[in-house]
Amino acid sequence: FFLQFAFHAYTTAFTVLNANGTTKDEDNSLQQKQLLFGVGAVSYAALIGALPFIFMNRYTLKSPLTQLVVKKLLPVPLFGLTSAFTVVAVRSPEFENGIEVMDRNGKVLGVSKKAGAKAVKETALSRGVLFGTAFFLPAVLMHFVERSNFAKTSRALASVRMLLITSVLAGMLPASLSMFPQCGEIKRADLEPEIVSSTEEAVLFYNRGI
Repeated sequence: FFLQFAFHAYTTAFTVLNANGTTKDEDNSLQQKQLLFGVGAVSYAALIGALPFIFMNRYTLKSPLTQLVVKKLLPVPLFGLTSAFTVVAVRSPEFENGIEVMDRNGKVLGVSKKAGAKAVKETALSRGVLFGTAFFLPAVLMHFVERSNFAKTSRALASVRMLLITSVLAGMLPASLSMFPQCGEIKRADLEPEIVSSTEEAVLFYNRGI
């Protein structure tokens, strides 16, 4: 549980620091809300991630099939889903209050909740793909490493696993960031009426965050 908590705490802090900064926080209410949502999201994500292992140890479920499901298969979708969930939780003010949208010259035309929702969804999806893949590929590769007896000791296996995870993360990070451009695009027709009436441009832009 502690490792899960530390992982999600780090990624959540990264999300907060790299979010869209449109919403003003003059009375620190937004910061307090993000802190509350962040702690809740991190705790929930860590609990969900650790729950299969807790059940397996609590009820002594040690069959090969259970070991395969809990240790090899479940972590992939769980890490992907919980990573996406924490993004949505801590960046919820963006689709509640909206984010700035601009024309091609950088002129701010207004604040849009629809653009905020799109930005958060794109970031959550890219984060889920990043961490889901980062745990899926090493698990698959480790299966072949173990069968080949390339690493014969537990320490060697742990080193190979860490090397694979680091390598996949390094390779997937630019790929996940490139899934959606930093400067996102949204059709004018998909925005609020007051923004639609303020310009004739067909496509407007917003800062997606990371």
